[in-house]
Amino acid sequence: MSFKNIAIERDGLLAVLTVNRPDALNALDTTTMSEVNEAMRALGEDDGVGAIIVTGAGKAFVAGADIVELSKMPAMKAREASRLGQETFSRIENLEKPVIAAVNGFALGGGLELAMACDIRIASTKAKLGQPEIKLGVTPGFAGTQRLPRLVGLGRALEMLLVGEPIDAETALRYGLVTKVVEPEQLMTAAKELANAIVSRGPAAVSLVKACVRRGVNADIEVGGAYESEAFGLCFALGEAQEGIRAFLEKRKAGWTRTKS
Repeated sequence: MSFKNIAIERDGLLAVLTVNRPDALNALDTTTMSEVNEAMRALGEDDGVGAIIVTGAGKAFVAGADIVELSKMPAMKAREASRLGQETFSRIENLEKPVIAAVNGFALGGGLELAMACDIRIASTKAKLGQPEIKLGVTPGFAGTQRLPRLVGLGRALEMLLVGEPIDAETALRYGLVTKVVEPEQLMTAAKELANAIVSRGPAAVSLVKACVRRGVNADIEVGGAYESEAFGLCFALGEAQEGIRAFLEKRKAGWTRTKS
């Protein structure tokens, strides 16, 4: 894969996607968003990838959408840009593989929306997270009004969305927006340690857990429980459960087969 505004690195079963427009604080213009969309599609189809880490080059994770580009957009183009962003972030959210955001700096507007589409967020102590679109007289466009309340609760989300001021990493941790805060030099190490722990587990079970949570979180518990029962049975149908149980009883590492569930 060859891209202009993002970079992909491979490290064993891990893929690291870096938004690479540091001179623009990694702002998401249409080209960059399209590249993220295509990269996530390709990584999702690659059986050699077990988990994906998303981060940004330089001092920003992603500082938002590209304001210069937005300033020239007529209404219909703006709606199309919003739909592209929502499609891209839904792809990340619904990917079979876990995606971890390593938030190294500014995650504002579209940057926070990108981070929220990921499954787990780890932040540097230097991170600033927020939805400042209200200051520009616009709403978030990439489903920020939908994901933020689901992650931090209605009151906190409305305060962040209506005031538009960013929060620091420790506040984000307290809100549950991120799961861990580390020093900047430890961020990628922490993200890779977490990703490697996940890819050491049964790959089908990992994909199915993510699917159960993502599908069940907006359903009632009976529907979610039905998803879970199907997933539980599928682990046995695929043979992964038997291998995991045998490995446990024999006190050895499981020999997982990395195939799609």
